[in-house]
Amino acid sequence: MCGCGDKGVWRSSFLFLTLPLGAHVVSMSTGELRVDGPLAKYELRIPMIEIAQMADPSSILNYITSMEDSEHLQSARTRTVLTSAARRMNSRIWFRTGWASSCRFFEATVPNHVHWLHATRGANSDQEVFDQAFPRSELRFRPPSRTETFWRQFGLGFARAAMNWIGLLFLVGLAIAAPRAALPLLCFLGGEAAAILIGPKIPWPLAPRFLESAMALTVAYLAVEILMASDARNLSWIVAVLGVFHGLFVAGFPLPYSVGTGIWQIAVVAALGFGARYLSALWRKGIAWGLLAAGLGAFALRVLR
Repeated sequence: MCGCGDKGVWRSSFLFLTLPLGAHVVSMSTGELRVDGPLAKYELRIPMIEIAQMADPSSILNYITSMEDSEHLQSARTRTVLTSAARRMNSRIWFRTGWASSCRFFEATVPNHVHWLHATRGANSDQEVFDQAFPRSELRFRPPSRTETFWRQFGLGFARAAMNWIGLLFLVGLAIAAPRAALPLLCFLGGEAAAILIGPKIPWPLAPRFLESAMALTVAYLAVEILMASDARNLSWIVAVLGVFHGLFVAGFPLPYSVGTGIWQIAVVAALGFGARYLSALWRKGIAWGLLAAGLGAFALRVLR
């Protein structure tokens, strides 16, 4: 007998559910834009797994435009090279360019797709990040100051974390589970930090739905710990492990981006924890059951869709 009772059964069951899933950090692509006078040369690099479902992979170029010249694709010449070894698609396209650009690769791939665009014009350069939350941006083609770079990336991380509703559900559970203890939150942030360091070094192709599915399971698992009335000390190492899955959400992004995400999480847990101190045990159990249903429901939707 291990002595862990029902808690051990619950934990083993949830860990077993995660085994069939493959890993996925973030659906991501990169682009290089070189501006020469009124024309620009654009090169896209995207893993083949992201466009495998498209009948014509080169049509993904229809989802990136210069907003000041939306008809540039009519006269564009496109060359597509598929390299099986690198599992990437390299596409080059010429078009007139303006200051503002729009990228909606998330419509052609998966909703959480992120596109990094690096643009150069002569000696000046700029870079932007496009995703579902920020499909449009402005290219200024001047070297940004360190302060501008920090606050831009910090703001992107803060805003992206605020729109991650599964992550918000986990923070609600963390605040309910230990409203008066700071150690579980610190351990959760530590788990995220470990994932941020490890995530970019994962060498193998990654399954697209793993990240959101795993995060949904962490919400359900934390709800079980609340219902089992785990103490703060036991909860700390558990949320540290669960934090690894949430850290993969920002793995590969610059440090200010991760800092913005962390500040958002600390602020939310602090605010919710203050209010959770005054909740009765009945209310906490009711919220935990709601989190359990939401986590399992989100997991089922992402596995079956």
